[in-house]
Amino acid sequence: MKTNTSQQTVAIFGAYGHTARFLIDEFHKRGFGLALGGRDPERMKALAEVHPYARTHLATVDDPASLDALLAGAALVVNAAGPFGDTAPPLIEAALRAGIHYIDITGEQPVTRRSFETYRDRLAGGGLLFLPALGFFGGLPDLLATAAMGDWEAADDISVAFALDSWHPTAGTRKAGARSAGKRVTVSGGRLVPFDDSQDTPADWDFPAPAGTQPVRPLGTADQISISRHLKASDVRAFMNEAPLADLRDPNTPAPTAVSEDGRSAQSWLIDVVVTRGAERRAVSAVGQDIYAVTAPVVAEAADRILAGRTLPNGTASGMRAPGEVFDAEDFLSSVADITWSRR
Repeated sequence: MKTNTSQQTVAIFGAYGHTARFLIDEFHKRGFGLALGGRDPERMKALAEVHPYARTHLATVDDPASLDALLAGAALVVNAAGPFGDTAPPLIEAALRAGIHYIDITGEQPVTRRSFETYRDRLAGGGLLFLPALGFFGGLPDLLATAAMGDWEAADDISVAFALDSWHPTAGTRKAGARSAGKRVTVSGGRLVPFDDSQDTPADWDFPAPAGTQPVRPLGTADQISISRHLKASDVRAFMNEAPLADLRDPNTPAPTAVSEDGRSAQSWLIDVVVTRGAERRAVSAVGQDIYAVTAPVVAEAADRILAGRTLPNGTASGMRAPGEVFDAEDFLSSVADITWSRR
């Protein structure tokens, strides 16, 4: 949903990365001004030539003044630069100095957990809204889980299952996976507990069409952190089908290949969320194309709503939050044209 954002500027750090391409195009389409930042002079020069409507800045996480220059005049910053363990803390501090809202797109579970634990109390009531992990892993499953939960105050189990037809990972995805190894957790008995790799045994998941029944393996994901921050459930689990995991494990799997002018790959995805309470069961699912590309409309829709004051409750949300806490989940999901979601 587009609002009147022509006088508002969004800063994007890591602006020449793979997902940043989609972010730039989405924000420009929605009428935002853009400030683009990154550390590589040649790549930033090329970016300025492709996007003459944006202002560009050389900016690095070890130079706070360069981050301050990038964020000057912006209303919100999107951190699209991994590894996020290195970039999230400096960008959060820069956003605090600038007095602007912050979003990042990490899928790194340890980074998401650290952001919540470090900044949630510090940011409470400050008037700024900070949303970590607002992407395919993190924000999107959180919104789906919120929609599935509905009016239930608590549940026994929230399970998120991902079905990808393939996964051609970016270099950033591979680095993030290596950094997260051995540091993941899951939610069991209402507590965060270490993810047990020895329990990585396949089980069948009955996905809706077109995926159908497939073997899945358990994961430790960013959405388990965000979901557990605002939805009360004894267990919060995540799973993925085996084909994309095999792609991810294979060092020879190439990076994503564009099949259209907008840069999207042919990859299809499905997320299935099942919430149980005793004998009761609620489920929602969503489908789309390209897990990297879909991050852009999700982030832009969130930014649109934050800057227009369309957050819960009554536009006053602030602090380090999960998206399901601050947006009407059903309305949000229905507003993103790149996502088709339904109850089942």
